[in-house]
Amino acid sequence: MSVVLTADQVRRRYLVLHGLRWLPVGLLIPVMILLMQERGLTLAQIGLVTAVQGIVVLLLELPTGGLADALGRRPLLLTSAVVSLASLALFAVADSFALFVVVWLLQGVHRALDSGPLESWYVDATLVADPDARYEKGLGQGGTVVGVAISAGALLGGGLVALGPVGPVSALTTPVLLAVVLQLVALVALGILLVEPPRARGRGALRASVAEAPRKVGQAVGLLRRSRVLLALVAVELFWGFGMVAFESLLPVRLAEVAGGADRAATLLGPANSVAWLASAAGAALTPLLIRWWGAAPSAAALRVLQGATVLGMGLFAGPVGVLVAYLACYTVHGASNPLHTGLLHRQVDGPYRTVVLSLNSMVAMPAGALGGIVLTALADTTSVSTAMLVGAVVLAVAAPLYLPAWRAARRPPAAPAEPTPTADSVEPTPTADSAVAAGPGPLPSA
Repeated sequence: MSVVLTADQVRRRYLVLHGLRWLPVGLLIPVMILLMQERGLTLAQIGLVTAVQGIVVLLLELPTGGLADALGRRPLLLTSAVVSLASLALFAVADSFALFVVVWLLQGVHRALDSGPLESWYVDATLVADPDARYEKGLGQGGTVVGVAISAGALLGGGLVALGPVGPVSALTTPVLLAVVLQLVALVALGILLVEPPRARGRGALRASVAEAPRKVGQAVGLLRRSRVLLALVAVELFWGFGMVAFESLLPVRLAEVAGGADRAATLLGPANSVAWLASAAGAALTPLLIRWWGAAPSAAALRVLQGATVLGMGLFAGPVGVLVAYLACYTVHGASNPLHTGLLHRQVDGPYRTVVLSLNSMVAMPAGALGGIVLTALADTTSVSTAMLVGAVVLAVAAPLYLPAWRAARRPPAAPAEPTPTADSVEPTPTADSAVAAGPGPLPSA
């Protein structure tokens, strides 16, 4: 018998599962590159094996999104957790280039399966419990949980390394082993906490779901073509993915310039990364206030400009304190931007297309990030890091007008009474596709 959850119960389960999902990631941040070097890989080889994850995600992002909407979110999330568990277990013992390729291939499968289903489940389950619920608050809290979980994991991982080796286990391996244990806990929690309405089972149902997945992808792409609001929101990711290279990849180089060397920069980056994720969590916690004061679309547009300004500060400030302050401000803005953007996306689609549209949104950022990595690093080599950061800052800021269609749609009069929901063979947007960006000017409930 299906378990009936209230909106608050759905939100609490979502936050717990979200935190368990990202805590192992935080554990790996301090040791990931160093452990592969300890096991004999060169930096060039590390670059190659980690690129495998991006290629796999790019290939599987849309098919797995369609499969999640067709088969169900729970089966894909459980499969994703099992794949992640296998990847982490292999990472703990891998000692060759080939094995690390397999590790990152499995991580790519995990990321593709994991991209979107949990968030889609949260939104749909919340709307089932309360059709008038404002789920943006939960999305913002989810961003806060991610920041806290990664920050806590990074601090714990660094602490385990500082304790030194445990018997035959090297200091760099102990955080990976703990990550394996926590991933197992996350798998069990998924099985217990994430409930969905019962679906048809058996080989016939599985074959039908697999066959349905490509059609859902096609329908989502059709929805993207027909909705100017949705198309503009997804296009934001092109600028976002390109510009993020400026503050993710170029910051260590810039910090080394102003701090007097790479060793000094590495010493500062450890605690700075942990604090940055806490700043991201704080930014996500501001989401309900931003929606209440200005609305989601205007806030999201303003944050794009503000993030560009913080990256500009990282490129222009002369000392390490100024660069790091700008870096923390950038992550605060980043944390606030994510739930606003995804909330606007969710308001444009209904359940049958929700995960695959999120996958589309995530997928377009990957080639943009790759292009940004090539262009901005080449620009930094030929001119200066500050110039490359300036270009990244401009690219981030010029995405702001792409939120205008969502803002205009939110200001239109409410749509006429809903017509019958489109059938599975239709690619027309739902009646609210361009007009129900509820994260617009209206205030949130005081509760």
